[in-house]
Amino acid sequence: MASYDDRKMREDSPSDDAMAHEHMGLGRYLATRLPTLKPPMAKAPNPIKLLAMLNLQQWLFFLVAFIAWSWDAFDFFTVSLTVSELSKEFDKTTAQITWGITLVLMFRSVGAIIFGIAADRYGRKWPFVVNNILFIVLELGTGFCNTYSQFLACRALFGIAMGGLYGNAAATALEDCPEQARGIVSGMLQQGYAFGYLLATVFARGLVDTTSHGWRPLFWFGACPPVLIIIFRLCLPETKSYTERAAVRKANGSVTGTFIAEGRVALQKHALLLIYLVLLMAGFNFMSHGSQDLYPQMLENQFNFSKNAVTVTQVVANLGAMTGGTVVGYSSQIFGRRFSIIVMSIVGGLLLYPYGFVSNKRVIAAAFFEQFCVQGAWGVIPIHLMELSPGSFRTVVVGVSYQLGNLVSSASSTIESTIGERFPLPPKGKTKRYEYGKVIAIFMACVYTYVIILTFFGPEKRARRFGVEHDSDMVDAAGREALNRATRRGEDTRDSNDVNGVHGSKV
Repeated sequence: MASYDDRKMREDSPSDDAMAHEHMGLGRYLATRLPTLKPPMAKAPNPIKLLAMLNLQQWLFFLVAFIAWSWDAFDFFTVSLTVSELSKEFDKTTAQITWGITLVLMFRSVGAIIFGIAADRYGRKWPFVVNNILFIVLELGTGFCNTYSQFLACRALFGIAMGGLYGNAAATALEDCPEQARGIVSGMLQQGYAFGYLLATVFARGLVDTTSHGWRPLFWFGACPPVLIIIFRLCLPETKSYTERAAVRKANGSVTGTFIAEGRVALQKHALLLIYLVLLMAGFNFMSHGSQDLYPQMLENQFNFSKNAVTVTQVVANLGAMTGGTVVGYSSQIFGRRFSIIVMSIVGGLLLYPYGFVSNKRVIAAAFFEQFCVQGAWGVIPIHLMELSPGSFRTVVVGVSYQLGNLVSSASSTIESTIGERFPLPPKGKTKRYEYGKVIAIFMACVYTYVIILTFFGPEKRARRFGVEHDSDMVDAAGREALNRATRRGEDTRDSNDVNGVHGSKV
């Protein structure tokens, strides 16, 4: 086997924006932002051929990650969709109940750090399983809350559990994915969020206030599917990418020592990048929560939509979200990650007026296309973060940047509802009404502007290779000799499998 010298490492690196910016001065880097925004117009097979590139094991990794991420979103939105019922139950205002949303967002960063480090050190499987066990316990606990304090405590703890899943799901689904298929798979994965929102909307209509238990059955039901998700994940192995990194750590003689060394290298070489990712994710989380969390309340309170009309609007909006994420995720493989995000932000901004001001059922069309743009931009994010993250810490960097961004944006629904109450409308009977649509439109215009600016000046590493043999950080942390030994050992194992007829297995 050939040794992995610096020349080989450079040859294996992608040729576009990729690695070059890491060694530029600030002035030169800024000068490259506009030229590198030009779409590369990379050739991409049609989506069916791309998806056919995944073998059975890669499909199973994607499915378990998608299902878990979908149910993670379902559990989160159970509060957003029962704000009115919770307000009556605990005799609190809408703004006070939305602290249940804010606390989840605030504590998710804690879970991302704990479970992200665990997943990068010990593997993807068991932190994933523990996450889902906590979902079961805390969703049941929320359903049995009798006081406002108990409710807030359960949601804060739920935030820790929820925070640990995103980075793990992204790594599980994407790090073994064929390079050409990453864009479309990224878009499909991210739409687990919209799919979970869609499921929550549908089941809320069927389970909330349809029995004597009021809102509680929605939370009790939310605790059930994670049991099946746990069983599914237990049936799958670790990802190939993690296994290769674990082999290098073992070949270096000290697994923990090497892992710590990898952490030092990552901080020394990528500290500014990590700050950038947190700022970017703050904008994206403001984008999603600002456009979604208070929207059902706006439709019901400001526009006097019935519960059925709210449900239909939310379902159509989430169909737009799932379509946008998949289409734009695929397109980012052709046009580039940054270009795709910026275009979706511009179009989304242009749609804010009908999204927040059309007061009849025609708003359904605006909701579809607004969420197409919001989740279209989001569809690029899983693979964009994976490609930018240091190889040894993909789970923790993707998870922590996403969740710290959530922490920064955690008060978005509370901010919107509090400001909205300063714009009262004529009451409907005893129900106070507010002009939430105006606040959402202004809020989102600011968010879109921020995301466009930050993305324009940010880096991109489209087509970056994920294998440990292409990771210069691992060479710095473990040494070239350990990398060569581990890689040679892996090749010997594959050769042995070929001899025994194992290597060709799709599973």
